[in-house]
Amino acid sequence: MSDYFFVLGLFIFIFGACIGSFLNVCIYRIPEKNSIITPGSFCPNCNKNIPFYYNIPILSYIFLMGRCKFCKHPISIRYLLVEALTGIFALLLFHKFGITPAMAYHFVFISVLITISFIDIDHQIIPDIISLPGILIFASSFYILPEMTIKDTLLGIFAGGGSLYAVALFYYLLKKQEGMGGGDIKLLAMIGAATGIKGVLFTIFAGSLFGSIFGVLIMIYTKIADTKLRIPFGPFLSFGAILYIFFGKQLIQWYLSTLGN
Repeated sequence: MSDYFFVLGLFIFIFGACIGSFLNVCIYRIPEKNSIITPGSFCPNCNKNIPFYYNIPILSYIFLMGRCKFCKHPISIRYLLVEALTGIFALLLFHKFGITPAMAYHFVFISVLITISFIDIDHQIIPDIISLPGILIFASSFYILPEMTIKDTLLGIFAGGGSLYAVALFYYLLKKQEGMGGGDIKLLAMIGAATGIKGVLFTIFAGSLFGSIFGVLIMIYTKIADTKLRIPFGPFLSFGAILYIFFGKQLIQWYLSTLGN
């Protein structure tokens, strides 16, 4: 039985890494408004098509030592990171949910969050072409996840989009400048559709906490104490949502218990 689960787990990791390879294509092409289907994979430096045997997730990067086979131009380690990260999350979801609709649902959700996060890091945008359909797609949470209801889904969407919109509006009225992009608002609405109002509140708290810590560390490292320093918030919201999926209930219970003491 243990051998069976090992082989199944290995297959799931490989499958996740393959999806991660596709996410790399999305991360690179969607901001450029290029097709994610055609053409096939190619080197951005020399534009030569990459044969399938040089495009095996994780292994090809290691085998080629992080360089294009043809022009020897360095390949960003991000490609390896996204593939490994997606494979690891697939494996973790398998261990948490087993082979169930909930596992598949959360894997799609996390894959979208990974794509959004890396696009936001690169371009400081969250494309509507991902977030808006995502709201509709993940509104199916009440149908797939046992703990979700239609009420949870709708409250999550309105609380997610509405809460950040209120913060953005307040900041604009106070400072007369935009402090939060519309992409973050739509992203949190999508997160609310998938996780409900509890997930939204947890995501805002965790995302703000880790985003603030990261911002302070960046300012200390760069020695720039600039309140206008632009740090993409999407990755921190995504991290908060993923943290909620795996540990949300336990962390909420722990926090409430500390308040009761």
